[in-house]
Amino acid sequence: MPISPAARPETAAAARPAAPDQPPRPHVRPENAPRPGPGVRPDRAPAPLPAPRATPLLAVSGGQLVAAPRSAPAGPGRRRSRPSSNPYLRLLATPGARAFTAGNLIARLPMGMLSVSAVIMIAGSRGSYALAGAVTATGLAATAVVAPFTARLVDRFGQARVAVPATALAVLGSLALVLCVHHDAPAWTLFAAYAATATTPNTGGMSRARWAYLHRGDPAALHTANSFEQAADELCFMLGPVLAATLCGALFPEAGTLVGAVLLMTGVLIFAAQRATEPPVTPRTKPAASPLRTPGMPALLAVFLATGAVFGAMEVVSIAHAGGAVLALQAAGSCAAGLLYGSLRPARNVHLRLLLCLAAMTALMSLPLLAAAGSASLPVLALCLLLAGAATAPTMVTGMTLVQRATRPEQLNEGMTLAVTALLGGIAAGAAAGGWLVEHAGTASGYTAPMSAAALALVIAGAGGGYGRGRRT
Repeated sequence: MPISPAARPETAAAARPAAPDQPPRPHVRPENAPRPGPGVRPDRAPAPLPAPRATPLLAVSGGQLVAAPRSAPAGPGRRRSRPSSNPYLRLLATPGARAFTAGNLIARLPMGMLSVSAVIMIAGSRGSYALAGAVTATGLAATAVVAPFTARLVDRFGQARVAVPATALAVLGSLALVLCVHHDAPAWTLFAAYAATATTPNTGGMSRARWAYLHRGDPAALHTANSFEQAADELCFMLGPVLAATLCGALFPEAGTLVGAVLLMTGVLIFAAQRATEPPVTPRTKPAASPLRTPGMPALLAVFLATGAVFGAMEVVSIAHAGGAVLALQAAGSCAAGLLYGSLRPARNVHLRLLLCLAAMTALMSLPLLAAAGSASLPVLALCLLLAGAATAPTMVTGMTLVQRATRPEQLNEGMTLAVTALLGGIAAGAAAGGWLVEHAGTASGYTAPMSAAALALVIAGAGGGYGRGRRT
């Protein structure tokens, strides 16, 4: 906006004659200068001109023009804060990030608790692991059907409006299961109650959607965020079963389910309350096609299906061969590798990076097979499982990055939930295949199942190269 000469301090004295009893005014009057004489009217004080960055700020105070510093000087006890070199500290410094991350971690911990708690509770009450396994398998199948629809509602109406009532319904299903087990209700009621928990929203997907919204256009920050979320998944699935078994054994069989339900509801309420970081709902003028119709998306989901088979087979075979405690080492290796992977630069060619991760996972999955076939000691097998887990988190992070790029922004929750659903289906299939091999060929041969599943994922990823050039979100 043009500024008239009368508004400029350097021309104000020239434009207006000085009073007879006072010399011309200087263009800036220090704060400790004497007040102007009666010949100068305060209401005609010249307006300050916006100064360059290095000049002081001009303001009118007490009828006179004064110079004020633009920023407070750094005293001897004050130092300017420098951005941290740690990418995770920079990530959590995002406004609102710590609050929704805390709620999400609380809500995600029960994901590793509820199924284990249900097995312990049902098997202890009914004396049948077959019934307990069938009930949890039914819940897994119901989740595979219901979860994409729940995610679609989240994309359409917002996270807070859908996640809270969906979680409340799932918590009611868990409480109904506790009552049915405690009062020896018919077996079919156990299936119905546990199936109601399928409405549990994909809290990990909602958290990733928030990161994608907050750091849109910043691939490096989004890469770190995806790595952080994958490490959080591994941590929750590593601690959840331990916490569930401890509660059920130390207190009473229903304790794990009850605590898990309380944590789930509390975490979702905290997460949903952070409205400032919630992605806005995109208005839709017409119904959008499912992400399944996105070019390359079916092949990408097939990769997740085969990758899930790696996890399911490894879990069953390792429990049969050496007990469940060694699985914590695999999760620990994956968690550490995920955090390290997040500190690296994001890949320019994400599809090529996925191929490299799958090739590494296939090679590392051969280590437990070699250790078991060679009758190695338990510490050696544990080390092999730790190394085998190091490739899983980078694979999942890279795969989720491709899902985010291939999915429209307004369907991000649905797209990532489809990936998780494919992963769960693969876990179920891998567990069945691993169990069959253990029963018919022995535990050592059972380790061929996870290695074969990893190789299958590599082949599918190599054949479906078109999705590497998917939509950028």
